[in-house]
Amino acid sequence: MSYSIPPPPAQPPTVHRRGIGRRLAALPRPVLISAVAFVALAAGGVTGYLLMGDGIAEGTTVRGVDIGGLSAEEARAELEAELGDLGTAPLRVVIGDDGSGDGAGEPEIHELDPAEAGLSLDFEATVAAAGNPSLLDRILGRGGGEIELVVHQDEEAGRAALTGLAADSDRTVREGAITFTEGEPEVTTPRAGVALDVEGSLGRLREGYPAAPPADGADPADAEPAADPVPLPVTRAEPLTGEAEIEEALRAWAEPAVAGPVLLTAGDATLTISPTLIGDHLTLTADDTGALLPEFDAAALSADERLDDQLAAAETEPVEAELRLDGGQVVAASPGSNGSTVDRDAIGEAVEPLLYAEGEAARTGTVATEEVKPVITPANYRDLGIVEEMSSFTVEFEPAPYRITNIGRAAELINGSAVAPGEEWSFNRTVGERTEENGFVEGIIILDDQYTNAQGGGVSAVATTMFNAMFFAGVKPVEYGAHSFYIERYPEGREATVAWGHLDLRFLNDSGHTIYILASATDSSVTITFLGTKRYDEVRSETGPRTNVKEPGSREGAAGDACVPQPPLEGFDVEVTRIFVDDGTEAGRETYRTTYVPRDEVLCEGGD
Repeated sequence: MSYSIPPPPAQPPTVHRRGIGRRLAALPRPVLISAVAFVALAAGGVTGYLLMGDGIAEGTTVRGVDIGGLSAEEARAELEAELGDLGTAPLRVVIGDDGSGDGAGEPEIHELDPAEAGLSLDFEATVAAAGNPSLLDRILGRGGGEIELVVHQDEEAGRAALTGLAADSDRTVREGAITFTEGEPEVTTPRAGVALDVEGSLGRLREGYPAAPPADGADPADAEPAADPVPLPVTRAEPLTGEAEIEEALRAWAEPAVAGPVLLTAGDATLTISPTLIGDHLTLTADDTGALLPEFDAAALSADERLDDQLAAAETEPVEAELRLDGGQVVAASPGSNGSTVDRDAIGEAVEPLLYAEGEAARTGTVATEEVKPVITPANYRDLGIVEEMSSFTVEFEPAPYRITNIGRAAELINGSAVAPGEEWSFNRTVGERTEENGFVEGIIILDDQYTNAQGGGVSAVATTMFNAMFFAGVKPVEYGAHSFYIERYPEGREATVAWGHLDLRFLNDSGHTIYILASATDSSVTITFLGTKRYDEVRSETGPRTNVKEPGSREGAAGDACVPQPPLEGFDVEVTRIFVDDGTEAGRETYRTTYVPRDEVLCEGGD
């Protein structure tokens, strides 16, 4: 048996540690200490880096919020909690200055909702931007510091918000102008036109969002909006009118125009056109070169209702020829006379050339007047068809001072009325309001179904007389109303009352010819006669029986002098038929139905 002896194992290579030691020993002592420190720091950095994982570098802040050492998820939550309100705070913007400092009219400050403007804070992207520092950065102490908030902008939403803002804030160029208030010139200052640059404003919104950070040491959630709003770019249009043009217009046109009134003679009268009236119809506006020139609205001045009283005083009414019956024939009792009126349309044209003159004499002119002829003259009344008596009616009344005065005054105002074919006649328009100034006094009237005292009492006697004259003339009633309860002196179902502002008595002249009305009164009666051309040979009246009769009651009247005693009378319904007759044959008929309420007895204290 044989054995093989293996060779001896190979020797490991020799490491010359002493050689390295010799080299380190050969280094200067300060360098050697630094090298050893570096090796120690590197070893510590590796250990810290491995332990920290993906954490954010120490000292990292965002708008003053420290997120150093936090994980990405923790950092995002911290930023949302601390800065979320900052992202929703309104963003103030200014329009009217493009930021160049030269201005563009009057700046306007607006607030935008960031969400509506497409702006939001992207905390996730902000955290990502903070990043993870490299091993070398950590070893060397680099990393951390202030990180900018990442802003997300939805440009489509931003354009929509800015377009809406432009609609509210854009303004056209305003030229200078001069108007007048109470006759004094007032200057409208020229202003540049401004239009928001929507596309150019998108970037400005992004740069200005969110609001400024809080002051050092303050809570980030308490951040206030930036002291200065974000200027948005605009396009501008400059006015042509300058200060020189305004001063010249004031001197040459505005101030002379209202320096005093303009006086216009109209026949024997004088119209005074005050500076206030002038100024209200005069403006100075810029032409294409920017010069302010006067524009006077002559037609508007002529139509101004503030001239009405002066015109009424300056005009004279024509006097109609007076007609009367003489042996059944219509004759002229007086010739009448012409009146005059101011040519109202010519007033403004007469004022305009006098506006800029100096002194009262130079500011005085004339305005044309026109002659107004009466409708009825001795030469034409027959041609108008006023040839015979159409109807006549008389109402008698118990004499009383108030009745005599009021009935006589109403008859005086009605007498001589001329009603052309196709025209309406109105009691209230002809007689006017029953006031003391119009010649009426207080008397007894019916109000709320009982007697009381009021101005114009007794005038219903004239209204009833007129209604019957109209009834038997065969013309068409347009508006009328009976008394609420029956009054014995009037024909039942064929009477009328009037009340200013509430009830009128009106008829339409459908006779085909002019009607002339005679009205007269004595101390106990009033008579009204229609002159014209009869439409029918005869007009008859038939009164039916009383129906639906109701008995009156009795009650105490008002205390003191306000009480007017009232005798009782039954209420009832009645029909009256108007019958038209031509050539002895009935040509038509109309029925008038009237309901009278009971007239309660009213007892006054101390009365019988």
